[in-house]
Amino acid sequence: MRILLAEDDKDLNKALTWQLTGQGYTVDSCYDGDEALYYGRQNIYDVILLDRMLPCHEGLEILTILRQHSINVPIILITALGTLQDKIAGLDLGADDYLVKPFDFEELMARIRCVTRRSLVLNTQPDMLSYHDVTWSYSKMCLTGPSGDSTLSKREGDLLECFLHTPEKILGRETILLKVWGPDSDVENGNLDNYVHFLRRRLKAVGSSLQIKTIRGVGYGLIVQEAD
Repeated sequence: MRILLAEDDKDLNKALTWQLTGQGYTVDSCYDGDEALYYGRQNIYDVILLDRMLPCHEGLEILTILRQHSINVPIILITALGTLQDKIAGLDLGADDYLVKPFDFEELMARIRCVTRRSLVLNTQPDMLSYHDVTWSYSKMCLTGPSGDSTLSKREGDLLECFLHTPEKILGRETILLKVWGPDSDVENGNLDNYVHFLRRRLKAVGSSLQIKTIRGVGYGLIVQEAD
């Protein structure tokens, strides 16, 4: 799961990045509104943690612009502005949650889990994703299927999560590269093909009937293989 953290307090930014990374999240962090808008417009994040009082563009302005561009990723405002009217303003502009500083990291984690729940995530355990006949554990880096378990590399896990969050949907190559490798990476297209090949072998090894379908010139999608 990829998180965008926009927080201009460098100490808090570094601390949250370290804590979130320790929980298995991939974190892109930035310190001002210009960067937050650039990253947010890529539409590659599972959740955005957005400080209200950022240099260049303040948080409510960024929130408004992202929603106007139909970017519907869950956004949690994190701010020292904690009056009732402050909360109402943020929520009315499209924020999914509002967390007042100072806050406990465990509360932040609970709120992230809350706003990122999906109907296709069948397993209720917070560090797991399940779809069809497989379960993926973030903490153990383990894929489980009908025939057993397989330990994945960090990159394989990131790619698998990308597909599990959007099953039965074809994702463009550029979208996958952005979500898995990030907007600042100079990764070559061939690397994506290699990791798709690796992931196909992992799915086969655990006996899953899921397959990664190739749409030439477009991208890939995770689908349920039809029985013969």
